[in-house]
Amino acid sequence: MRNMASGSGASPKGIAAIVGVGPRLGRSIARKFSQEGYTVAILSRDLGRLSRFAEEIAREAKAQVFAIRIDCSDSQSIREAFEGVLSLGFVEVLVYNAYQQQQQPVSFISSPSPSSSSSSSSATNRISNSQLYPTSFIDVLIDSFEKSLAVSTVGAFHCAQQVLPGMVERRRGTILFTGCSASLNGFPGFSELCCGKFALRALSQCLAKEVQPLGVHVAHVIIDGSIGPPRSSSSPSRSMVGEQQVRGVGTSSSMDPDALAQTYWYLHVQDRNVWTHEIDLRSSNSNNFNL
Repeated sequence: MRNMASGSGASPKGIAAIVGVGPRLGRSIARKFSQEGYTVAILSRDLGRLSRFAEEIAREAKAQVFAIRIDCSDSQSIREAFEGVLSLGFVEVLVYNAYQQQQQPVSFISSPSPSSSSSSSSATNRISNSQLYPTSFIDVLIDSFEKSLAVSTVGAFHCAQQVLPGMVERRRGTILFTGCSASLNGFPGFSELCCGKFALRALSQCLAKEVQPLGVHVAHVIIDGSIGPPRSSSSPSRSMVGEQQVRGVGTSSSMDPDALAQTYWYLHVQDRNVWTHEIDLRSSNSNNFNL
């Protein structure tokens, strides 16, 4: 665990733990909660990159930011990571934003028709990530399928179990799960991602109904489209879904990760009389609707 601190002392608020922090959405969420006065723990597999993000956010927000390595497909890694997180204090907010990349090129059983090819291209534009391609079902390796489920759903289950006792004891806390277009619809060539995201949505619904009476807010955030760089960023134009890069999609239809982070914050501070359990977000320029 690496601590990047700026400013005075620890926050009087609880800890915000952001699991699955990459260069777009995860980093924006961490920055938002830091700006609002939270001590933030950011977690992902790449500790080197994570430490750079922590240093940047701590400097900008004048807050304490801790970088902690985690492998969301490994239950022992999750337990060890959250030992570090929980040592910082009460975890008031958990955002689970992790996903498993699907990186095999497509090889369908037979040559696709023009209509099915168009459908596959559309799906790729809506749910694919960095170097992510649709994969024929018969080519999906069982190890890859199981790891995708482990990261999308079992990892979320383990992370929630780590923080829920403290939230229930204090009768307050927020758990936010990041979904995507694949949370609502199955797409050809994306069985790994879709099955994991479907299951994550079910986990969110079950957990919300169980712990809401105990004072814990659980919500599922569906990112139904692509995420580009922050509007203030001068980085090259690219687009992402969750942390997932889409090739060939213009930034005109891409969402601003900083604007999305505002929604995560809004869900956390919602009045208890009007808690949202699921919200789907898309650009006003998008023609894709999962309704």
